[in-house]
Amino acid sequence: MKKTLSLVAILAAGTSQAAGFQVDTHSARATGVGGAATAWLEDSSSIYYNVANMVGVKTLDITLGDTGILPSITFQRPGMEAEGQRTTLSPPPHLFVVYKPFEKAAFGVGVFTPYGARSRWEEGFSGRFRGYESSLATYYINPSFAYELHPRFRFGAGLDIARATIELTRGLDFVNSEGSIHLGGADWGSGFNIGVQAKLLDNLDMGLHYRSSIDIAFQGQADFQNIPVEFQSRLTDQKAHADVVLPSTVTAGLAYRPLNNLLLAFDASWVDWSSFSELAIRFENPSIDNPLPKRWRAKWKYSLGGEYAVNEALQVRLGFTYDPSPSPNSTLTPDLPDANRFKVSAGVGYQFKPFRADLGYQFVALADKESTAPGMPGTYSGNAHVLGLTLGFNLQ
Repeated sequence: MKKTLSLVAILAAGTSQAAGFQVDTHSARATGVGGAATAWLEDSSSIYYNVANMVGVKTLDITLGDTGILPSITFQRPGMEAEGQRTTLSPPPHLFVVYKPFEKAAFGVGVFTPYGARSRWEEGFSGRFRGYESSLATYYINPSFAYELHPRFRFGAGLDIARATIELTRGLDFVNSEGSIHLGGADWGSGFNIGVQAKLLDNLDMGLHYRSSIDIAFQGQADFQNIPVEFQSRLTDQKAHADVVLPSTVTAGLAYRPLNNLLLAFDASWVDWSSFSELAIRFENPSIDNPLPKRWRAKWKYSLGGEYAVNEALQVRLGFTYDPSPSPNSTLTPDLPDANRFKVSAGVGYQFKPFRADLGYQFVALADKESTAPGMPGTYSGNAHVLGLTLGFNLQ
């Protein structure tokens, strides 16, 4: 009975652009350099990458854009053919506005989606009783403030107001028939972010940025369908809830300018996935609760990138990122498929003052990752294409 009622997958995020269910592409310019932007990016998207750098805005800066994430992931059991997901495009948008009314102080607000993904396995997927179709989205509203304490040192802080939504459909195995469950839920949460930026040398900058974790208590409804008569007294439509912690992050970065028109940048980012210890839904009827251990681990992500100004208007960019999976092999299942990611990025920017346009592309290769999870052994692999476009306006 417990196996039949193993209702787990409240965060079945599938293949996201970054490890776990993180999304870290909130500026096409930053995407082009592999996300290595903590120490130097000074337009309004710095609200996400390092809030201290808002002070670099002249008077008013606005960025608006969207990122298309097209993932492809496969799962192959030993001795069987590979199974895949249906094509699903995730388009997380971003909007940032910074106003600098004083020489040393700037105010801003950002709207972006730092966590989320969509997953839809093919019809008849053998793991449909663990996870079949799902989506997770988090929408952050981030009012921010930054101040230049010294010509070589800046500080910034912001409030993270988060709205998280989730939907899940998965199969239920009754041996002689199949049913399904649909879950939907949402909640608000709040946290904060702080950052500093320092000019170590005339051509060397350092940045450090922290974004806190956010507790989300999903409240929603479970809808059971095609349930056999003998199970209907227990599997009735009912309320459900789950507590999840969106992880904290710490990112340190360096930016070096060996030439006036050449920037080289490196970022190291620590994501505290250890806060995600289990995957569990709590129902009104507690007898059908069955939490699954996940035991994710905190991981470091590394990014290296460069930007070259061909002339005053045109810039070209390249980047590389290594982003390891937080999931142990022993808890890796189709509800949260994952793998180590290697990302290669390229981008181009053009300025026609006071406007600008940036285009960034990233190819994400998911290295083969072996699962030894009980009942679901196999290998996960895949890739993703990421294309971002950001338009900007800068009032001097």
